[in-house]
Amino acid sequence: MDCAPKLRNRAYLQNVAAKSLPQRALRAVGHSAWSERLARAQELAYGPLIEQVRRSPLHTDVLGHSVHPPLTDITTGCWLATTVLDVAGGPDSRRGATLLATVGLLASVPTAVAGAADWSELSGEQRRIGAVHAVGMDAAIFLFAASVLTRLRGNHQKATKLAAAANTTAAAAGFLGAHLALHHGTARRPAGDEKL
Repeated sequence: MDCAPKLRNRAYLQNVAAKSLPQRALRAVGHSAWSERLARAQELAYGPLIEQVRRSPLHTDVLGHSVHPPLTDITTGCWLATTVLDVAGGPDSRRGATLLATVGLLASVPTAVAGAADWSELSGEQRRIGAVHAVGMDAAIFLFAASVLTRLRGNHQKATKLAAAANTTAAAAGFLGAHLALHHGTARRPAGDEKL
C-alpha cells in the first residue's frame, strides 16, 4: 500500500495547523475559485473605467509608492471617528458625526479609484485577494452612504448601527488590503530616479 498520500496529507495538516487563523483566511481567499470568479466579474464590470483610472493622477509613481494606502487613512479615519462620536459623544456630537461620515464617504471615491488602478496590475493570488478587498470596501461604502442618509432623516440610532457595521466590514476588507501592501509589497512604486 502506498503511504505517500497519507504522508502528504499529514504534512499539509501540520502546515495548516502551524498557521494562525488570519493566515489561513488569507490563504483561503488567495486560492479560492470563488475569489477568481469575483475578480473576473469585476474586470468585466469595471474594465473600461479601470483603463481610465490607470491614466489618472491617482495612479502615479511620484511618491515611490501607491497613493491608495494614504488615502485609505483619510477614509477610514473619518469613519472610525464617526463611530467614536456615535458611541461616546452623546446627542451634541451628532452633527460632527454626520460631517465625518460624509467626508469619509467623499474621500472614498478617490481612494477607490486609486485602489482600482493598483488592482489592475495584479495577478494570481494578489489579484484574487484584491478583488475580495474591493468588494468588502464597496460594501462598507454603501453601508456608510446608508448611514449618512439615515442621519439626515433624523434616525440617529439606526445610523449608528449602520456605521458600526460599515466599520466592521471596512476593518475586515482593510486587513486584506494591508496584507497586499505590506506582505506582498503591492503598494511599492519605483521612484522616478530609480527608473534611470
